[in-house]
Amino acid sequence: MILVADSGSSKTDWLLKQPDGNTVEFRTPGLNPYFLTEKEIVKILQDRGADMLTHSNKVTEIYFFGAGCSGPDRHEIISNALSQLFPKAYISVDSDLLGSAYATCGHEKGLCCVLGTGSNISFFDGEEIHEGKHGLGFILGDEGSGSWFGKLLITDFLYNEMPYEVHTLFENTYELSKDVVMQNVYQKPAANAYLASFARFLNVIRRTQYGQDLLKKGFLEFIETNIKSYPEYNDHKCHFVGSIAFTFAPELTALCKANGVHVGKIIKQPVHDLLAFILSREAL
Repeated sequence: MILVADSGSSKTDWLLKQPDGNTVEFRTPGLNPYFLTEKEIVKILQDRGADMLTHSNKVTEIYFFGAGCSGPDRHEIISNALSQLFPKAYISVDSDLLGSAYATCGHEKGLCCVLGTGSNISFFDGEEIHEGKHGLGFILGDEGSGSWFGKLLITDFLYNEMPYEVHTLFENTYELSKDVVMQNVYQKPAANAYLASFARFLNVIRRTQYGQDLLKKGFLEFIETNIKSYPEYNDHKCHFVGSIAFTFAPELTALCKANGVHVGKIIKQPVHDLLAFILSREAL
């Protein structure tokens, strides 16, 4: 059995290919090794991935693509955790950027962007990704991501800078206080995922001028800071992966077009495309 995982900071999508060719999907919390230890990852999978672990002794290959998996030490955290739970499996760990490139570009050159809980970009030359200066995380970067939009929504709310109708709706939806926000952002783990959880409110206020202005601000900042940092950005297709890109594809596509960015695929969950790519590669 082959098990493929696409992991962000909020969630991990798993796809298990069975011997008869059928697939089974699972979902667990995000497994970002920047924020979680090997022991914590094992516990999360034991607690929240029990159904998946019933197949643990039958899985022979695992391909894990995740946020925060950009270096050998981070690879090792994930690999060691998975090897404890899947003792018979060959385990490959790579970054979510490489997984996104495989899922969107295939074997073609192109730019691949992640717009989910966090944001990032890389150039894929058809075989390997070339990471740039981005991917600074939710404190220093993550332009146009769920955590970026969530942070702006919360600060606008606490500073009372939202339009009255939007402020009232946000207040009634979340019943937030400054103390609750401060505790979740500064004292609890996974602050990026907490902030990103508020981004879904953008879809509620999507048709308001405030909502459209916020989307425009975030996506333009991503385009200017990330995409246009590549001198030949308009010579290649620019693909997007992630819930933010998928949910707000019309706004994102329009702003890209206005800035000379040639949009390729926009997919929410790359795990199915990833499995197809891995199977096609193995068939060669």
